[in-house]
Amino acid sequence: MTRKELISYINDRYSTEPEHPWMDDNVIFRHRDNRKWFAISMQVQYHRLGIKKDGLADVANIKCGPLLMGAYRGKPGILPGYHMNKDNWLTILLDGSADDDLIKELLQISYDMTGMKTKAKRYRNDETSGPAF
Repeated sequence: MTRKELISYINDRYSTEPEHPWMDDNVIFRHRDNRKWFAISMQVQYHRLGIKKDGLADVANIKCGPLLMGAYRGKPGILPGYHMNKDNWLTILLDGSADDDLIKELLQISYDMTGMKTKAKRYRNDETSGPAF
């Protein structure tokens, strides 16, 4: 997936337009309801990502969380979060090395993790005398 494809996919899937908070080509994507970021697309020098290569890499940062981090780190095109909390964010290279379906899966995880939290509904099962939860 390229950067242009990522932006188009996010717009189509989540009805979210990119924002340019730094007045450059780097963009963020926020939830409409709570304004939390769920994705960032930017250009980063390869050497800042620990890759011995000249030039700029198109990347996306997404929130993943520490429990899922181990399952994704080490997959092709997936790196620890650049310039973010490395326990909660991943960086995805947008150069074709990461599988498109994996990118979509990670975007959904990030979107869900950063969305509005709903209070757990309390209910009681009338057939039991246990506590309500």
